[in-house]
Amino acid sequence: MNARPQPRVMCVDDEVRIVDGLAAYLGDDYEVVTASSGAQALQKLRELGGAAVVVSDMRMPGMSGAALLNQIMQLYPEASRILLTGDPSRDAAVMAVNEGQIFRFLTKPCAPGQLRSAVEAGVMQYRLVNAERSVLQETVIGCIKALVDVLAITQPAAFGRTGRVTRCATEFATSIGCKDFWQLEAAAMLSQLGCISLPSALVDKLYHGELLTSSEQKLAAGVPAIATKLLKHIPRLESVLQILSTLSLSDEQLAKLGDGTTGLGARILGLALHYDTLSVQGHARDLVMQSLRKRSARFGAELIEKFAIHLGAGPTTSEVRELALRAVRPGMTLMQDVHLQNSALLVPKGFEITATFVERIVNFGPELLARQVQVVVQSGQPG
Repeated sequence: MNARPQPRVMCVDDEVRIVDGLAAYLGDDYEVVTASSGAQALQKLRELGGAAVVVSDMRMPGMSGAALLNQIMQLYPEASRILLTGDPSRDAAVMAVNEGQIFRFLTKPCAPGQLRSAVEAGVMQYRLVNAERSVLQETVIGCIKALVDVLAITQPAAFGRTGRVTRCATEFATSIGCKDFWQLEAAAMLSQLGCISLPSALVDKLYHGELLTSSEQKLAAGVPAIATKLLKHIPRLESVLQILSTLSLSDEQLAKLGDGTTGLGARILGLALHYDTLSVQGHARDLVMQSLRKRSARFGAELIEKFAIHLGAGPTTSEVRELALRAVRPGMTLMQDVHLQNSALLVPKGFEITATFVERIVNFGPELLARQVQVVVQSGQPG
């Protein structure tokens, strides 16, 4: 049985002797990482993927401990933040708490036992936060998937898009090191929820990229607000709603959000939505990327280039097959629209087959079940 990995603790102080002393004192029980400045600490956290506890001195050149912990709060909100300061004044404490939302505030010189107790408490808090997040993620994502699966029956074009956008956004996030980004996944799955208020004819026009009248444009522009209104009273979805609300922000407003959960999630979701819109309209991938590069003020040039690399990188792990509709299985992805005999859209191109869909199609008769369709099948998947 593998031993449980040691919790990672980062110690930040511009005095080398202090961080070396902390590393020696805590090294037997923790994986200790040190940094001599706020900038170096942030760089190491990005390389390592975060830490359970961050202990920082208050007074450092360039970036104060309070400012550092504020940035860590935005980038790694689950990390417990401990501030060491030689200035125990009330004003310093208030500033530190307000800016960094710290877990512990310790004055220097700090007794070794007091520091160890604070770190132990910080690790325990980190584990509790992550355990709660895991339960929340599984519960929320499961409920949203069930909701979207049901709504796909009433608005197949809109909710077929949901599957494509969610896959695109989450796979890209994983490729750049943002694993378990459940807020982004939830926001992507809920991004089309407001479409339930639109007429089916308008949803179809949006799906096919057709020109809209001024009144239709107004209705379509209100989709994000409708989703927010429907979801705002559900507990623990605040961070998800923040990402959704950014879809209507200006480029300047979006840029001010930074690279935290909301800012980065908003840009990734925006990229996925924009990419999906142009791809469905039949534009080649290189032309889609040209269009995206013109939106660097909104999404960021660096993130767009990472997206371009993601779209063209990696070995092929799937293949296109032609099957009778009765033979499709959950997890496969349709490569074409499927219409009923009356020409009504049953499911759109890009729709990921679900168990509910498989159960539903048996009610449409043998002719539909015998129809040949192209699907994407992942390697190792039966079909």
